[in-house]
Amino acid sequence: MGQQLGRRHVTADIDAVDDDGCTVLHIDMDAFFAAVELLSRPELVGRPMMVAGAEGRGVVLSATYEARAFGIRSAMPTRRAQALCPGIVIVPPDHRRYREASTVLMRLLSDITPLVEPLSIDEAFLEVAGARRLAGRPARIAADLRRRVEDELGLTATIGVASNKFVAKVASTLAKPDGLLVVPAADVTAFLAPLPVTTLWGVGPQTAARLTGAGLATVGDVAAARPRMLRDLVGQSAARTLQALAEGRDDRAVTPENSEVSIGAERTFATDVTDPGEIRRQLLDLSSTAARRTRAAGKAGRTVALKIRFDDFRTITRSLSPGHPLEHDAEIYAAARALWDRVARADGAPPEPIRLL
Repeated sequence: MGQQLGRRHVTADIDAVDDDGCTVLHIDMDAFFAAVELLSRPELVGRPMMVAGAEGRGVVLSATYEARAFGIRSAMPTRRAQALCPGIVIVPPDHRRYREASTVLMRLLSDITPLVEPLSIDEAFLEVAGARRLAGRPARIAADLRRRVEDELGLTATIGVASNKFVAKVASTLAKPDGLLVVPAADVTAFLAPLPVTTLWGVGPQTAARLTGAGLATVGDVAAARPRMLRDLVGQSAARTLQALAEGRDDRAVTPENSEVSIGAERTFATDVTDPGEIRRQLLDLSSTAARRTRAAGKAGRTVALKIRFDDFRTITRSLSPGHPLEHDAEIYAAARALWDRVARADGAPPEPIRLL
């Protein structure tokens, strides 16, 4: 079983937790964009609020937990969120402030260990095996880190502590918001077993339907399934991966040198776009924006990724790594165009209506 430590923990609780071998931490900030906005808008604390585009095809970027109680979630259309919670406060995004807060966060993480693998602006894995001599046991490190985040950023973070990345991520998800959950290495299978199959990485709605239709409704069911049955349902490669995760096995190391820190730009259109010329113009503009942000950050890119969301909300991504550093508008646009050409119809007919690039 996982050992939950809430916001108001005491030293004895930390020291009593069985964290032997649990050297992987997953930190995830709580409602990050919304929480950053509340720092300068204290009058909104406790009220339903969301950071979102307010016009046309705007979407929710973040929402307070008071708003989430109405069913509001990230990536939901703004209009849908307003229908669920009439009168909800809408705050326009301020990405500069979020990047500043993220910079402080990542510095705090790097103070603990050089083995930090950022997943996004407000989320990361840490490997703390080498930090124990100076910083203490993993649960103590996690508790101290949460305290520092609150003291230095004025924000709350949730941390999962476990023996591998998958279990640590699941732990932080279950501990939200503002929690700390340690999963002892000996209790991993019991911790995972009752959770729904959608907990497993790679199990989306279609795969979940196939698994549950075959009687595999929980992670424990997948762990106990006959390998041949699982192969017939999801294929050989996916079956091996899912069964390993269901058994709590995840051999991936925390690897900062391979972590994908991304800089980009995206646009949700007021009306769906089908004109190929307009799509190319939008790609050029987005490439220029991404290039400008890359140069401003003093970075160069390795991979260009193109995300396309169609009018039915189906989303696809394509990526290309040219093999040399990328920072200029023209070379980023060239890669984006090459990716678009892979998706565009060869006969020149208009593409499916596009909602977001």
